Amino acid sequence: MSLMITAIPAFDDNYIWCLTRAQGNLAWVVDPGEAEPVLTFLQQHQLQLAGVLVTHHHSDHTGGIEQLKARFDHLAVWGPDNPQIPGITRRLSDNEQVTLPELNAAVHVIEVPGHTLDHLAYLCEGNLLCGDTLFSGGCGRMFEGTPEQFTHSLGRLAALPLQTQVYCAHEYTQSNLRFARAVDGQNPAIAAYQQECDELRLQGYPTLPSSIAKELSLNPFLRLDDRHVRQALTQHWEQQVTDTVGAFALLRRWKDNF
Repeated sequence: MSLMITAIPAFDDNYIWCLTRAQGNLAWVVDPGEAEPVLTFLQQHQLQLAGVLVTHHHSDHTGGIEQLKARFDHLAVWGPDNPQIPGITRRLSDNEQVTLPELNAAVHVIEVPGHTLDHLAYLCEGNLLCGDTLFSGGCGRMFEGTPEQFTHSLGRLAALPLQTQVYCAHEYTQSNLRFARAVDGQNPAIAAYQQECDELRLQGYPTLPSSIAKELSLNPFLRLDDRHVRQALTQHWEQQVTDTVGAFALLRRWKDNF
């Protein structure tokens, strides 16, 4: 039976992703920044929380862990090897293969520093749970990593199978697409996707999941070698862009002030 992934909205624009099977009442959640929305969702759907996956240490991804641990005995909390994250019961590392036992779900751990140095992404049955590294139409801010690290991390995600479903941790798609159009305004994929996302949000639905194929067609942070993106960077910064890492650094700086 296929894995079911459902969004639990939190704060203003966070998504806590809930992983379940169609048959069964056990669940894992990803990045519970606050506990109350998780507890409400579990009660509504008559689910029991078995575990937590954490992508990185920021409080809007970890703030609910201790309350959830107090509520559920022997709760598994798996994530980066970082003492800043409360309640970790298993510390994961790059390329590790683990199984969420209650869901019989295989997970491949991918180290993706850039947004933070401890950031992990999880590939589970063709679904990418990527936290704040990759967003639909964009990527996370570079708080701790370097342009080299972030470029490499995005490259690892971009190399996943095209059909991989992308579950980001924030609803940033519309604002990201406005920036993408400023960079690559002649790209018809951006305009079409923007209309699709606007309609989804008007109806109260998430714009996610996206896919690796979709992001490769329109996300400027995955298209750093595209001539239109390079031309836009050259024009905006009035300097030549000669390499992929330099292109990322300039594009990220542009987005930070957009």
